[in-house]
Amino acid sequence: MIPVITIDGPSGSGKGTLARRLAEQLGFHLLDSGALYRLTALAAQKRNIDLEAPEVAAVAQSLNVRFDPDGAAYLDDACVDSVLRTEQTGAMASKIAARPDVRAALLERQRAFATAPGLVADGRDMGTVVFPDAPAKLFLDASAQIRAERRYKQLIENGLSANLAALVEEIQARDDRDRNRAVAPLVPAEDALVVDSTHLSIEAVEARMMEFIRAQGVV
Repeated sequence: MIPVITIDGPSGSGKGTLARRLAEQLGFHLLDSGALYRLTALAAQKRNIDLEAPEVAAVAQSLNVRFDPDGAAYLDDACVDSVLRTEQTGAMASKIAARPDVRAALLERQRAFATAPGLVADGRDMGTVVFPDAPAKLFLDASAQIRAERRYKQLIENGLSANLAALVEEIQARDDRDRNRAVAPLVPAEDALVVDSTHLSIEAVEARMMEFIRAQGVV
């Protein structure tokens, strides 16, 4: 079996950063599943398809995307990094992620990322739906206020405008959608290690995760 480490959690909890750090440390491949939903939303928008239309599932199934080793994302051979991580794209991704047909269309594409020597998969249902047999499952959380502050800092550092109060509201609304959707809601897997990063440094969270991964016999 290909060893898979899953990291689930709400938006802004730091799971993307931790997933990259763990993948680099272990020499594993990396799956940013949220990027696939964001890319699907952008592809639908590019084709002027309403996000509630049935055609969105077909867009997901035929998605023409690729990721560079440095993480840059390409849609139809055009780099979309400048819009991929915006709050608007995230909100669109959250909406289509609640659709069973879109999730089904992307399921096998996500599982195909599990190749030797191993995979670190970052998302919201990696440990519960996509890789339920993964030997090491992690769930990373943090308060909405802290997550909004982290996102605000990230946007400002990238030269983008941001409003902290609005970010808090957007994150809370996204949490509500993700946690209460009928299909694959955002919940920790029963055998996942839950880590609250509200008052922890990245280094402290990484150390706790690696301790758990080793205890599970993954490395």
